[in-house]
Amino acid sequence: MAAPCNSMSIVGAEQKPRLGCNTSFQKKSRSKLVSIPGTRPSVQNGQLIVSTGVTSLDYVIGGGLAVGTLLLIEEDKYDSYSRMLLKYFLAEGVVCGHNLFIASARDHPEDILQELPAPILDDIASTRVEEGQTKLCDPEGQDSMKIAWRYQNLPKVQTALASSSRFGHYYDVSRTMDAEMRQTTKCNSFFLPDELPINSATEPSQMNEGYMALLRSIQAVIRREGFDGATPQYKSRNILRIGLHSLGSALWGDDICCKENPSNASSLTTFLYGLRALLRSSLSVGVVTVPSHLIQNRAIMGRVTKLCDTAIALESFKGLKGETNPLYKDYHGLLHVKQIPHLNCLVCEVPDTKDLAFKLKRKQFTIERLHLPPDLSDTVSRLNKPDLAESAKLLSPSCGSTATGKKHLDF
Repeated sequence: MAAPCNSMSIVGAEQKPRLGCNTSFQKKSRSKLVSIPGTRPSVQNGQLIVSTGVTSLDYVIGGGLAVGTLLLIEEDKYDSYSRMLLKYFLAEGVVCGHNLFIASARDHPEDILQELPAPILDDIASTRVEEGQTKLCDPEGQDSMKIAWRYQNLPKVQTALASSSRFGHYYDVSRTMDAEMRQTTKCNSFFLPDELPINSATEPSQMNEGYMALLRSIQAVIRREGFDGATPQYKSRNILRIGLHSLGSALWGDDICCKENPSNASSLTTFLYGLRALLRSSLSVGVVTVPSHLIQNRAIMGRVTKLCDTAIALESFKGLKGETNPLYKDYHGLLHVKQIPHLNCLVCEVPDTKDLAFKLKRKQFTIERLHLPPDLSDTVSRLNKPDLAESAKLLSPSCGSTATGKKHLDF
């Protein structure tokens, strides 16, 4: 016996009668996810994420920066590459239409804004990426090379880091962004010499005057612009990108870089604790750079890392032995992933390799897998004779007195 026809209507559904007594209902589904330009939900944990501006860095940290989190960049010794990553982060905010907040104690935020790299057209960027992947994945398309038979069957190493789906934009570091494009984004700046009076009497606090004024300024922007969600939204939602340059340096009035036992040891950590609380309750994402190589007390640097969600360190070869080492001739430094957050999951997304290196090409900054030659003899053969003679001199006292400066060691 056929079941009787149900004539009850479903709220929020559309009723479409068919032949006979059968009735089908089509649900009117509306996505409740926050739709903000330049964002997307993470595949691992569903968290809303934004791009750092460097696609390879997004791949390394699990797809991008989660909204409400803080990224720590340990600066290289000359603060050239860490400053470039901060510019990438801000440039991505300009292209996506996000609001910016730039704070610095050395360079004026307006000068940093004028140095943002210019975005590359989508068709040019996609063509370059496809050409790069073709060169990596298609060895037959390259010029044939005669190599040793024992290396022919080794698996090909793909050094490029890229996800299957496109997220973020590409930039040309050899050109700066147009002034018209920069003016389309609302930017709030904080320059410490202008914000902090010379003679100011403040109450005793665990934070120094510079950090306290910076935290109040960030809190005022979040509340005034409605990023905290407490005020009624009369306009579409947006993201606030906060870029803080070189916190912990002496220019911020901090002495953790000058003494092993500083008097304000908890000043920076207290500021990061308050900043993290502001980010958690707002549509904001922050990037902070810290000169970790100048901080003498490693326990303080460990607490700074724990108070940030994601932490990476840049080790540049500039001025070091790695700059002349033939093994690293294709790279400008190493990248170390110190910490990745656990958001809405028990296990975080970790990169498939820990050996990462970065290099600055003529126009782009990229992060790749560190791939060394399979046989060190190939590298030694590229050394010139003076280097071999110098090596022989260093080894002669311990390996025998028969070795001279211009002769190879005989074992």
